[in-house]
Amino acid sequence: MKKIRIGSGAGYAGDRIEPAVELAQQGNIDYLVFECLAERTIAIGQKQKQQDPAKGFNELLVDRMRAVLPLCIAKGITIITNMGSANPQAAGETVIALARELQLPPIKVAVVTGDDVYDQLLNADLVLDEAGVPVSQSGKNILSANAYMGAEGLVQALNGGANVIIAGRVADPSLFLSPMIHAFNWAFDDWERLGKGTCIGHLLECGGQVTGGYYADPGYKDVQGLARLGFPIAEVTEQGDGVITKVAGSGGRVCVDTCKEQLMYEIHRPDRYLTPDVVADFSGVSFVQLADDAVAVSGATGYPRTDTLKVSVGYLDGFIGEGEIAYAGPGAVNRGRLALEVVRERFALCGFTPEETRFDLIGVDALHGALRSQHGEPYEVRARVAARCLTHQQAIHVGNEVETLYTNGPAGGGGVMKSVKEILAMDSTLLSRNLTQAQVTYLESKK
Repeated sequence: MKKIRIGSGAGYAGDRIEPAVELAQQGNIDYLVFECLAERTIAIGQKQKQQDPAKGFNELLVDRMRAVLPLCIAKGITIITNMGSANPQAAGETVIALARELQLPPIKVAVVTGDDVYDQLLNADLVLDEAGVPVSQSGKNILSANAYMGAEGLVQALNGGANVIIAGRVADPSLFLSPMIHAFNWAFDDWERLGKGTCIGHLLECGGQVTGGYYADPGYKDVQGLARLGFPIAEVTEQGDGVITKVAGSGGRVCVDTCKEQLMYEIHRPDRYLTPDVVADFSGVSFVQLADDAVAVSGATGYPRTDTLKVSVGYLDGFIGEGEIAYAGPGAVNRGRLALEVVRERFALCGFTPEETRFDLIGVDALHGALRSQHGEPYEVRARVAARCLTHQQAIHVGNEVETLYTNGPAGGGGVMKSVKEILAMDSTLLSRNLTQAQVTYLESKK
């Protein structure tokens, strides 16, 4: 039975590079996939592109490609990635330039676009999910709108013989599904196999999470070698079943429980996981430990895909001003609470009324709130004040007020940090499939 091996080279934009090199060197893989987009990543990229038309793609693209491209070309490993972010064309041109610099043999880079649906969003005046009103009535400063594309464009690029495929917004599991469709010649309406392939893609898409990174909990779920965590490999059959594993000797762990936890990660309904390619059903999935760091996965299926694509909409939503100060020693918690109360009163005295505020003691109530029971008083805490403001100048005021606690009490404050960040917020909507389609452009390096 024909099989292919797919390696996951990244699970987010800033992931480690060494595990991807290890996959290319020792993983005996056919495809190396880098999944590097979170919800806000393209909005950030769009902002960068507006400032410089040559930017807007993943900032580690060159470092990653410099590390793995020579290996992959030499071994015939195809690279698939969404590192194009808001500017796939510039990303593709950058890879071509790098191939020439490294004096590699001629390569073909496919640039997959079609996900940028900013114009369609405005022209159709689509209703935003969280705002609950059409874009024209939302009052939002829309920065980006990108549809979650499926595997079609990537498969076209694979069929076209591309060595490197660079896309923008493609659904995470679709990146991994595409080589299965290509290698096994699956039909785009073979819902069962597409469901199986999507399951495997979902297990791989977050990189080291499935090899123990998100699983580790010392004393409860011990994982060795996290500092050199090995990233996952899936060996997939033409029927769509597979084995999740990693490079022998690398850090981490692949077991039934690591796979179960990743299967449930970010899944609203396991029996109806909506993707651009298929409505996947993971409710019948089973895992079997075949050997150390080798887990068989089977039992997924799928149903016909929906008529719409999810669109991630980025918009500018003001600024966050933040300030922190630390207190340590006896009475640290009470001094931290007094510090927060002083800043709260200062805001009232100054007539400062931001859109939203938070007053937290990190280590006490910052994550789970004031009702969380304490077992002994912490020896050290950090008081944090954060506020959402309409203007940059208002946001500056937040950290400045925290800083004045140095000399205006309470006692023993130190290590002040303050910052102002522009808010790139997200909403979503649904777009009819017939309003966009994948487009593939080929770039070739020549000696």
